[in-house]
Amino acid sequence: MVRTRRHTVLPGFRLTMGYTIFYLVLIVLLPLLTLPIRSWELGWSVFQATVTDPRVLASYRLSLGAALAAAAINAVFGLVVAWVLTRYRLPGQRVIDALIDLPFALPTAVAGITLTTLYAPGGWLGRHLAAWGITVAFTPLGITLALVFIGLPFVVRTLQPVIDDLDLEIEEAASSLGATRWQVLGRVVLPYLSPAWLTGFALAFARSVGEYGSVVFIAGNMPMRTEITPLLIITQLEQFDYARATAIAVVLLLLSFLLLLLINGLQSWAGRRLST
Repeated sequence: MVRTRRHTVLPGFRLTMGYTIFYLVLIVLLPLLTLPIRSWELGWSVFQATVTDPRVLASYRLSLGAALAAAAINAVFGLVVAWVLTRYRLPGQRVIDALIDLPFALPTAVAGITLTTLYAPGGWLGRHLAAWGITVAFTPLGITLALVFIGLPFVVRTLQPVIDDLDLEIEEAASSLGATRWQVLGRVVLPYLSPAWLTGFALAFARSVGEYGSVVFIAGNMPMRTEITPLLIITQLEQFDYARATAIAVVLLLLSFLLLLLINGLQSWAGRRLST
């Protein structure tokens, strides 16, 4: 049996892989390695005291909790938006499609100021919500809202090409065999979309966990209540305490990495289940 050689437009495997590894080491690994090296200057006792301070722990809970909540909200509504934009033709669809990408182009500080103006107690929307006893600005709810705003495009843009590739004949075949709409959704559509869905969730979470510009204005920055971890890091940097800033960043990086590793594991499991 004669083996055919595969031709690609890229150079050989060794050159391509060598360049990839060099690029990742230079751009990703080296900057990340400076974090534990710089924080090691504190010594273990000071490092432990820094990262276990009640104010720092409260910021970890808020940043990670709000990021997870926003990513979960975006996972649900992002799927709906991606499905509608892909499967239907709407008036002004190009305008709607462009609005999805607005958080990519809009400076995060502008987004934060705009959201604060809208949802402050005296804002255009905040005054009406306050009449119902709902306070958005300067609360964890406002932080989550800001993270939903900046994370939605990641879910929508990840799901759109996968939904477009899902053949309508598969859904019609399931319906012709007696499956209800919910059975088609739960046994045909969602299993097919789950790897991309989890990818969009992970991207939205990763984008949200370190967000600063769009959150700092609407958060109110009250210690132990609405103070996010990136703000604590910026505060330490402004005081030229680089070692403590990197110590806080190292723990946030590790927690985020563990959560992303869990999400990637679920994604891999969903992909294997789909292939079988």
